[in-house]
This record gives sequence, C-alpha cells and structure tokens, in this order.
Amino acid sequence: MGKAAATFSKPLLCQSKLLCFSLLYLFSVLFSAAYFTFSATRCIFRSSPFDPIQSPLFSYPSSYGEHKHSIPTTRSSCNSPVYFSDYFDVFHEIQQILANSTSLGLPPALRYKQGNADSFGGNFNIHKRLSYFDHSDGEIEIPCGFFKHFPISTSDRISMEKCDGVVVVSAIFNDHDKIRQPRHLGSKTLDHVCFFMFVDDATLNRLHYQNLISKKSNSYKIGAWRIVKVSVETLYQNAAMNGVIPKYLVHRLFPNTKYSIWVDAKLQLVVDPLFLIHSLVVNENVGISISKHPFFVHTMEEAMATARWKKWWDVNGLKIQMETYCENGLQPWNSNKPYPTDVPDSALIMRKHSLATNLFSCLMFNELEAFNPRDQLAFAYVRDKMKPKPKLNMFEVEVFEQVAVEYRHNLKLGGAGVVGPKLKRAAATSDLFVNGTCGKCEGYLLSMWGESHD
Repeated sequence: MGKAAATFSKPLLCQSKLLCFSLLYLFSVLFSAAYFTFSATRCIFRSSPFDPIQSPLFSYPSSYGEHKHSIPTTRSSCNSPVYFSDYFDVFHEIQQILANSTSLGLPPALRYKQGNADSFGGNFNIHKRLSYFDHSDGEIEIPCGFFKHFPISTSDRISMEKCDGVVVVSAIFNDHDKIRQPRHLGSKTLDHVCFFMFVDDATLNRLHYQNLISKKSNSYKIGAWRIVKVSVETLYQNAAMNGVIPKYLVHRLFPNTKYSIWVDAKLQLVVDPLFLIHSLVVNENVGISISKHPFFVHTMEEAMATARWKKWWDVNGLKIQMETYCENGLQPWNSNKPYPTDVPDSALIMRKHSLATNLFSCLMFNELEAFNPRDQLAFAYVRDKMKPKPKLNMFEVEVFEQVAVEYRHNLKLGGAGVVGPKLKRAAATSDLFVNGTCGKCEGYLLSMWGESHD
C-alpha cells in the first residue's frame, strides 16, 4: 500500500521532463509578450490590426547603407501614449475631412507680399519683421519668401500643385543624409499621400553614383519619394538655409494641400502618416503638432548649447539674435505659459494648413533668414509674440522616438556633437556671452536661474 501511494505522489503533468520544460517556456514567452504589450514604456497603441504594405518600397544596393548608424532611444518610461484608431477608419475619416474642406470652399487665406529682392526671403530688418506679427488686418500682405524664383522643373511644380490632400516633405542638401523609405504604410496610403524629397546637385550626383537614379530621366522617384531637384545657385550659400524653404514654406510650395508632415532626412518614419495626422493633429484639434525637446525648456539653454557644441559657427551672431529677442519681449519658460516648453524638437512637424499656421511658418522663415537656420531659437519668440496664435500640441519625446528612427548625418560640419543634458551655468554662458556681461538678456537669465528680484 505504501509503495502504491508513493507511485502516484508526483503530478502526472511533470512525469515528462520535456513536457514540463516546454510548458514552462511557453508560459514565460506569453508573460513576456503580455508585459511588453501593455507596459507603460510603449507609447503607441493601435486599437486593431491594419493592412500594411509588406513588400519593401525600394531595394537599395548594399553599398548605400541607408540603415547604418541609427541613434538608439534612451527613454525608459512613457507618460503620454498615443492611441491609433483602425487604419481604414482613419483613412475614411481623413478622406471625409478633405472632401468637406473642398466643398465648403477655401478658408480665409494670407495675402503674400510679392516683388524682387536680393535674397529669397527679402531680408527684412527687425522693425519691418515686427510689424507683421499682429495680423489683425487680414488685408495686410505678409512677406513669406519667393522674392526670387524657386528653381525647380515645370513638371515638378505641376505635380506639387496637384497634391491636394496630405503631403510628406523632406530635403537633403549637400549630400548631408540618406534617403530612407517610410515603413508600415497602410495599403491605400501611397495612392492618397504625396511624398516629396528636395535635393540639390551634390545629393543628386551621389544618388546617380549609387545607381539609385538615372540622370537621363526627366523625373526621379526612389520608392515612395518623388525627388525634386533644386538649383540652389541662386538661393542661399548655406545648405541648411536652403532646407528651411521646404520646411517652413511647405504651404506655398504645395498650395492645395490641407495637411503636411515635415520629416528631417535624418529620420525614417515607422508609422503611417495618416495615423500621425489623425492622432496628433485632428484628434487634438490643433494646427501644429511638434515634439518637446529632450533636454531643454528655455530658449537660452538651446542657444548656449548651440554655441558650446558649435552647431552654428557665428557665436557673435547668436548673441545678437538672443539680445534682439530679449529686447523685444522674449521671456524664459514658466508654468504660466500655456505650453509645456519653449524648445521643440523640430525634426518632425505635423501641420493643418490654416491662416494662423501659415502665418507662423512665414514669420519663422523670416527670422531664420535674418539670423540663422537654427529654428529652435526663434520658435518661442515667434509663437509667443504673434497674433492670431496657432493651436499647438507639443507631445512627449517618447512619442517622437516611437514614430521615427533617427540616424546620424553623413557629414558633421563645424564639429557638431550630440547635445547632452543641461549645461552648467558658468560653462554655458562663457561661450555665448564672452565678455562676461549678459547685456539685454540679463533679466531673462536671472529669471531663468530663479534669481530675479522683480
């Protein structure tokens, strides 16, 4: 009897070691999958599966290296997950919005100043630029570039004007980046979303050298992207400033589009652009959606980092720019401002084209031409001073890192490095205010450092 009882003391399930280990492994895998699916570290949730394009949009030669040197993400938590609806629900809703906007006619539009000038943007002085910030009178004409011809082909211009819904825009000048294809596009997206990449001759020559295009063709296309050649000789000597034209004057280059997404060429979109427009613009009921900066909240912090890390060569010019802004009302960020930060990460910008949004883009472009193409320095100044103000959604950095993969540039001009956490006061100030005085920004800096006694 005792021996019989001992025979059945071991559970039947564990009599086979192989079966026992197999079940243990299965439960471990299921637990891990559930944890990573519902963990707070994930910033994006889809309510249901959708129908992505499975085949690659373009086959690159191995020598091109479009996926080399990606920058790893460092965020360990997510406080603001983005919820995506079903793909076909999103697609049909955006199509309905576009149809309604067409049937209702054009909304009030900006009137643009025209004429000829020595520079593409007209190069207006500070007093003239300030006069356009309050747009209470809709009859006033706003300077918004195009005081010179934008040198592209007629066929490209016609194609751009035909894009009347959603456009995704990027640019590579001076062969500074590689062309990367968007991933996880829905099955209908390529038929209804335009993708345009602006390049110069230096970039075009590299693409031809890598056998990605043929110069015998009158138009170029690489995967999703239509390639638009820009003859930059009559524009700006600085390649980054030439990139500012499609970045901030997208509403003028694509006059019939209703929504746009700017994607720096260092990024690769890994989420369908319709999801981004729907979740971050339409559902938020805003005109502009842009990520917060990963480190800085004050404009002056970004200016100091720009000088310290040599992200712009003219440090004296940076000082003049900051003193001009301080003199004309720029204040450090504080909790009374209706925005979570004064500094964006402007590598990804989603816009609904409206009067206020287009005005913001024009005013930004004018400031960038006046000083330098470092748009994070002018962002809060323009945003806080202009009227009417666009509705703005500044989303979490964790979301930005989930919707796009960032890669290093082909070139590192001027010794630029990766900007780290906040700089120490003494070290940061020494580069931007070399004479030891803070000039017209002294009040700003004292307030930023919590030492103001006003």
